[in-house]
Amino acid sequence: MIAAAMALVSPANAQDVTAGDEPGWSFAIHGGAGVIERENLTDEQEAAYRASLDAALTAGTEILAAGGSAMDAVKAAIVLMEDDPLYNAGRGAVFTWDGRIEHDASIMDGTDRSAGAVTGTRTIRNPILLADTVRTESRHVFLSGDGAEEFAGEHGLETVLPDWFATERRLESLNRLKAQKLSALDVDVKYGTVGAVARDMQGNLAAGTSTGGMTGKRWGRIGDAPIIGAGTYADNDSCAVSATGHGEYFIRVGVAREICSRIALAGEDPQTASDSVLAEVLEMGGDGGVIVVTPAGDEVFSFNTAGMYRGRADSEGLREIAIFGDHAGDAE
Repeated sequence: MIAAAMALVSPANAQDVTAGDEPGWSFAIHGGAGVIERENLTDEQEAAYRASLDAALTAGTEILAAGGSAMDAVKAAIVLMEDDPLYNAGRGAVFTWDGRIEHDASIMDGTDRSAGAVTGTRTIRNPILLADTVRTESRHVFLSGDGAEEFAGEHGLETVLPDWFATERRLESLNRLKAQKLSALDVDVKYGTVGAVARDMQGNLAAGTSTGGMTGKRWGRIGDAPIIGAGTYADNDSCAVSATGHGEYFIRVGVAREICSRIALAGEDPQTASDSVLAEVLEMGGDGGVIVVTPAGDEVFSFNTAGMYRGRADSEGLREIAIFGDHAGDAE
């Protein structure tokens, strides 16, 4: 039953962009997975998400098509999504139990497996840029809270007042969660994490992920998004992955690293590897999705939820934006 469900929502139609004489590039993005169904979105809401995904996809593909790096493409797409209140990342992130907004992000370069991650930041406009600065300008991989904010200040990262991130609909979700004694899964509907993965013309891979976490989170809870190997991973010898889902399960499985290990060590194709790992997550009680690119240029989606905001493109002419899980009239 699990295998059948996975096959339904994650068809393998990836392209091999390295075929032929010209170097190729591949790119994929996501804006979260969850209970995303047509009847739950108005035409205006669906159009807004499609336009936003298209803008983020274009930002990355323009860099790659011009010969730019996978890292720059990943950052460009995620910055746009962090600034868009549609997503649970940057502006538009969910509120903690105490009524604050805290961000997590991570990024990884497949060329040397350098990585940077931050958690619990409150004033950094684009957490993905701070994560990358940790990667390039420090001896560390993971910074948190006040220390991450201090590091950001020392390196000139743009800051904003915490209220800049706040949206009315996220505050309503927190108030409803408290008043009705609901869980975050009841009010969030979807995991709004954003992410991007890329392969550039030089064959280098990169991955990045950014999130606001779960509505009403307490006690400094941290999900998978800022954890290298769980929510983000990139290695030129295997794949690049960005995940979105119930973070506790993705951490326990080590989703991003496990997918790449299956590709590199077991010789599985990226779709099989992704579907198998998410099936393991589902068996444990979790759900969500991933986007994956490989050294061969495959770009793959896999998710075990009703839908996932997503897009992909490559130098062979593939360009797809999708939201729902059945794909009927979904792709553009």
